[in-house]
Amino acid sequence: MEKKKILCYHTSVKITLMRDPIVPNRKGKNSMEQFFKLKEHGTDVKTELAAGLTTFMTMAYILAVNPSILSASGMDAGAIFTATALASAIASFLMAFLANLPFVLSAGMGLNAYFAYTVVLGMGYSWQMALTAVFVEGLIFVVLSLTNVREAIFNAIPATLKIAVSVGIGLFITFIGLQNAHIVVDSATLVSVFSFKGSIANGTFNSEGITVLLAILGILITAILMLRNVKGAILLGIIATWVLGIICQLIGLYVPNPEAGFYSVIPSGIISMPASVAPTLFKLDFSSILSVDFIVVMFAFLFVDMFDTLGTLIGCASKANLLDEEGKLPGIKGALLSDAVGTMCGACLGTSTITTFVESASGIAEGGRTGLTAIASGALFLLALFFSPLFLTIPSFATAPALVMVGFLMMQQVSKIEWDNILEAIPAFICIFAMAFMYSISEGICFGIISYTVLNVASGKAKQVTPLMYVLTVVFILKYILI
Repeated sequence: MEKKKILCYHTSVKITLMRDPIVPNRKGKNSMEQFFKLKEHGTDVKTELAAGLTTFMTMAYILAVNPSILSASGMDAGAIFTATALASAIASFLMAFLANLPFVLSAGMGLNAYFAYTVVLGMGYSWQMALTAVFVEGLIFVVLSLTNVREAIFNAIPATLKIAVSVGIGLFITFIGLQNAHIVVDSATLVSVFSFKGSIANGTFNSEGITVLLAILGILITAILMLRNVKGAILLGIIATWVLGIICQLIGLYVPNPEAGFYSVIPSGIISMPASVAPTLFKLDFSSILSVDFIVVMFAFLFVDMFDTLGTLIGCASKANLLDEEGKLPGIKGALLSDAVGTMCGACLGTSTITTFVESASGIAEGGRTGLTAIASGALFLLALFFSPLFLTIPSFATAPALVMVGFLMMQQVSKIEWDNILEAIPAFICIFAMAFMYSISEGICFGIISYTVLNVASGKAKQVTPLMYVLTVVFILKYILI
C-alpha cells in the first residue's frame, strides 16, 4: 500500500498519519462528507449511522458477557464493564481515524475466556499478571503492525491451522457457555447434562433448575431470531432470556440464592454514573515477564489476536468490496495498529485483548463503508456507560445463549479445512479438540503446531514447514519437558 503522509493540525501540534488525506483543513470547514469520503465509498451519513447502530446492537452483548467471564478471575465486575466500554470506544475511534474503515472493536470472545479460565483459574496466575501479558502482546502487535514482520509471521503459519484456531475457540466458548448456564455439569464421567429430576428432588429447581431451562429457551430463541435474519439476534436473545427470568422471579418461579451464586435478575436501577475503573486501572504485574509460562501465555494472546483480526478484516472487507485488485485491504496497517493500541489501552484500563469483531459484518450489510460507522458504534459504547445497572444485572443464564451462538458462528469456518488432505486435516483436528477437551486455547495452539511439523517431517515433506514453525515447535516441546 502506498503510504501518504499528511498533517493533522490540532492546537498547533503536528501528527503524521499513514492514511489518505481525510482529515479536515486548518479552518475546520470541511464537512463530514469530505472527512470520511462518503461519496467516494458510495454511502452517506444516514446510512453510516444506521450501520453503526446495527453493529453495536449485534455486539453489545459483550458488555454483559465480558464482566461475567473476567470477574471469575477475581476482577471487579463494575470496573470491567467500564474498561470494556471505554476500550471499545477508543479502539473503534482509532479504526475510524487511522484507517477510515467500518470495523468496530471490543474485548475478544474466547480470549477473555482464556484469560479467566486458563491463565488465572487454570494456571494459577493472578489477573494482574494476565493483564500484563495482554499489554505486552499489544505492544508487540504495535511493532509488528508498523513493520513487515507481521506478514512474515502470518505467512509462516499454515492456513489450515489459522482456521482451526478460530474453530477451536468457537467450540471452547460454546462449552464455557454451557457450563455457565449449568446445562453441562460435573459428574463421575467428568461432565454430564443437568438433571431436572435431581434438582426437584434436592429442592434446587427454583434457583438452579429454572435457570437451566431458561438458558435452553434462550438458545432456541436466539437461533430462531438468527434463522429469520433478525438484526441484533444475539442481543435480542439475551434480552428475551433475561425478561423471562424477571417474569419468573416476579411470579416466584425463580428464587434468588446468593450463597449458591444465583442473584436477583431485577435491576436495582436503570441509569447511574459509570462504575469506577480504579480497581483495575494500571494494575499490571511484570514480576513473571521472563518466565516460560508468561511467554507462552503472551504468545497465545498474540497468535489468536493477530490471526483472528486478520481473518475478520479480510472477510468483512471482502463482503464490503473494500479489497483492491490484488485482494489486499488498503489501510490494513492502520486497522491493525488500531487493534494493537486498543489492546494496550484495554489492558491498562482492565480488560482482556481488544480485537476486531466479526459482527462488524452486520453493519457492513446495512451499507457501512467508512470510519463513520465505527465512530457511531464507539459513541454508543460510551453512552452505555451510564446504563451499567442494566448490563451488570444480566445473569449468566441469559448471556450463555450468546456464547453458544457466537461459538456456532466461529465453528462455521470448519468447512474451509481440507478434510480430504489428511496431512493438513489431522493437525487442524488436533488443534480443535485440544482447545475444547483440554480446556485451553494455548494447548490447542501448541499441539496443532507440534503435530503439523512432526507429521510433515515424517511424511517426507519437511521443506513445506517454514523455519519459524520449526522454532515454535522446539519451543513448545521444551515447554512440556521443562514445565
